[in-house]
Amino acid sequence: MAFCVQCGNKVADADQFCAKCGARQKVATGKFSAGPQADPFSGISGKNASLLCYIPWVGWIAAIIVLASHRFRTDAQVRFHAFQGLYIFVAWLMVEWVVSPFLFASGFLIGLPFHRAGASLLQLAVFVAWIFMLIKVSQHENYKLPIIGDLAERSVSEQRS
Repeated sequence: MAFCVQCGNKVADADQFCAKCGARQKVATGKFSAGPQADPFSGISGKNASLLCYIPWVGWIAAIIVLASHRFRTDAQVRFHAFQGLYIFVAWLMVEWVVSPFLFASGFLIGLPFHRAGASLLQLAVFVAWIFMLIKVSQHENYKLPIIGDLAERSVSEQRS
């Protein structure tokens, strides 16, 4: 006869739940009867996980999931792409929320009619970086973007320490 893992009440070996507190009981193998939670990236390759991190505007979600995933905890290359994809998204946010309003305000104050063109060029540059990295990763090429790549490399090396 076994005892409840939560309250200590006596339970039969085949019981899945405690009759007193309702807590799920361990089965004979030592695992919960519902089975362990599956990793969402358990069936995906490193290349595909890296590609997901560079999808424009939504790749940051995949990057965070990859960084939190147990499967890629020791894969430095996939983690590098996750960080680099995340930093590209941060660059996009900086252009949208900081540079664009600054150019708009300064263009309005000095009467410059092309204030939006500068922000649009920066947005285009970030978008091209996303597409460029999608192409590089799909061709199994390791490419480090000039400033963002250094930050990503540093982030990966700090996590190994």
